[in-house]
Amino acid sequence: MESTSFTELGIGEDLTQRLEKNGIKTPSLVQQKVIPLLASGQNIMFQSETGTGKTFAYLLPLIQKMEAESNEDKSVRLLIATPTYELASQIKVQVQLITELKCILCIGGAPINRQIEMLKSKPDIVVGGAGRLLELIHLKKLKADKVRFLVLDETDRLLSRELRDLTRDLMERLPKKVQLIGCSATVNEFTVKTLEKMRPPAEDGQNSPLSLVTLPAEDVLRKRISHWAIYAERRNKIDTLRSFINAVQPKKLIVFTARNDQLPIIVEKLRWRKINCEGLSSKEDKKTRKTAIDRFRSGKVAVLVTTDLASRGLDIPGISHVVQMDMPEDDDFFIHRAGRTARMGTSGVNCVIGDERELRLYAALEKKLALTVYPKELRNGKLNSIEGAVQD
Repeated sequence: MESTSFTELGIGEDLTQRLEKNGIKTPSLVQQKVIPLLASGQNIMFQSETGTGKTFAYLLPLIQKMEAESNEDKSVRLLIATPTYELASQIKVQVQLITELKCILCIGGAPINRQIEMLKSKPDIVVGGAGRLLELIHLKKLKADKVRFLVLDETDRLLSRELRDLTRDLMERLPKKVQLIGCSATVNEFTVKTLEKMRPPAEDGQNSPLSLVTLPAEDVLRKRISHWAIYAERRNKIDTLRSFINAVQPKKLIVFTARNDQLPIIVEKLRWRKINCEGLSSKEDKKTRKTAIDRFRSGKVAVLVTTDLASRGLDIPGISHVVQMDMPEDDDFFIHRAGRTARMGTSGVNCVIGDERELRLYAALEKKLALTVYPKELRNGKLNSIEGAVQD
């Protein structure tokens, strides 16, 4: 698909100027494909690799429609459901970059009374978890009868076994003519069929079709991410991580561990070695998690240690390196972890610090995903290839 401009896609001057202020001048492939479809009112599920600009692909046409309309009764017109607090919070930030339409965050685990108070301010856009959105509708604090657009961000997660019923119930409480938009980096025909079955029937019994839009692979995982492997026995992994950080001096590094109990140990040991870092865990309250992300996003700390809570949807500019302290059981988690770097046309590094068993799994995944993994070792404070070439 040929590169074009936001103006050629029908995005008005005000929005394009706001995008340019944030350094966004050219639409990505997913934005080129999706914006016209949503502007024409189609229901779509779209799939595109991580880091390709999916959020603005749906925000731009929907916000443009909303800004062009009068909203005399000050009703909520756009609901965006997400599987995690971090993704919801990030979407709200992106909304606020491009519009003055009022947007609030309603997520489980946070005080519901405060969210009820925020709803009294008559927001245009509400972002949150399906469960909390549904709860507020049941309480009649969130009036959903005028909602025109529903976005299911990370649709595959929202259709997982633990969230599927909440997502279906939320859809059933919305107007029949709501424009439905789903997106994720990992979407297939099964996802579309599942969502189709969950959609409430239209008043005439004929739902407009839900189209699957897939984008040609940009091969971010292979072309823009360098994959490294460092061997370390389990008991030495944190020391290896510390040595890696000191050798590489990453601009921004996310460290992933699958174990909740391991996260505070990693953070404590790094801090004891004078490496400033933050930890992000589902066990922490929302305020603590927000503080950790804000400090990492702003550059006050260069290292964020997290569980797979943040492997999906977390979009922070400038992440130069990802370190995986274990091999996840699900290949998708490996892909989403690695995809925190090399966002929007940049390049990055994904490094697995693994023991013998994990590096065998990594080698099998290397073949499966057609990656090229470069073995590395740390020696004399420097990161070297196994052949001995020092990495800059």
